[in-house]
Amino acid sequence: MSLLSTSTSTSTRKSTSTPAARARRDTDLPSRMTVTTLLVLSAFYFLFPLWWLLVSATKPFGDQFTGTGLWFDGFGLLDNIARLSSQDGGIFWRWMLNSVLYCGVGALFGTAFSALAGFALAKYRFPGRGFLFGVVLAAVLIPKVLFTLPLYLMFSGVGLIDNPLAVLLPSVVSPFGVYLSRVFAAQTVPDEVLEAGRLDGAGEFRIFRTIGVRMMLPALVTIFLFQFVEIWNNYLLPAMVLGDDRLQPVTVGLVGWNASHVAVPPPLVVIGSLVSVVPLLIAFLALQRFWRAGMTAGAVK
Repeated sequence: MSLLSTSTSTSTRKSTSTPAARARRDTDLPSRMTVTTLLVLSAFYFLFPLWWLLVSATKPFGDQFTGTGLWFDGFGLLDNIARLSSQDGGIFWRWMLNSVLYCGVGALFGTAFSALAGFALAKYRFPGRGFLFGVVLAAVLIPKVLFTLPLYLMFSGVGLIDNPLAVLLPSVVSPFGVYLSRVFAAQTVPDEVLEAGRLDGAGEFRIFRTIGVRMMLPALVTIFLFQFVEIWNNYLLPAMVLGDDRLQPVTVGLVGWNASHVAVPPPLVVIGSLVSVVPLLIAFLALQRFWRAGMTAGAVK
């Protein structure tokens, strides 16, 4: 036994010390350094504006645009938030509430419809299935901004201008969500599990609700977050269909403040921008624990 183990360890050392292995290690080191450098630069590129926003919003009111903006110079965040709350009768918090409602309701229904459509495209055979999936792929490639003017004309024709439904109805449609749901369902929901549910007497919707949704949960959380962020950052459609200030989301409201330098001090726009990022961070931190793989491991033996 000792001779066998000794010979095995000797052959292992020889295999790892061959010229090919050394060349592979020498090649991997520059590759890892290149990838690490690109990741660091990308992180700096995306996080630098957030850092400037955090530093500027915490400065005493009126000093937001003084200094380099790269480090803290005094602390006036609480006073800044108080000023933000008192501006225009506290309409900023109404905008925040509108955004949370639009994003929460739109992302929830959009995720539900995407899950239903993706599950059906992945697990059921029916005429035109390939054509419908091709339409979904085509819709993913079309920028949503191109639909803004047709949607405005359509909502104007049916009298939905200055109505929250003009923002909510387009938000529940997510071609990317349908695509991701279809791909994930095809890969992670085994047909054998669905057949077992049918043999136990479960209906199709119950199978989807009790089996499909649980196995597709990581994809559904991803779809929800993508929808939430997309609706939150949407500006053009709400700006066109919502003329009432009390119905506007926070993105439209802050742009309106920024355009009115006389009526609204510019520092309030900076402070409001920082506060408007907080719900996105909360949503991500609260749902990131669901981003797990392998939830169906062992489902089929």
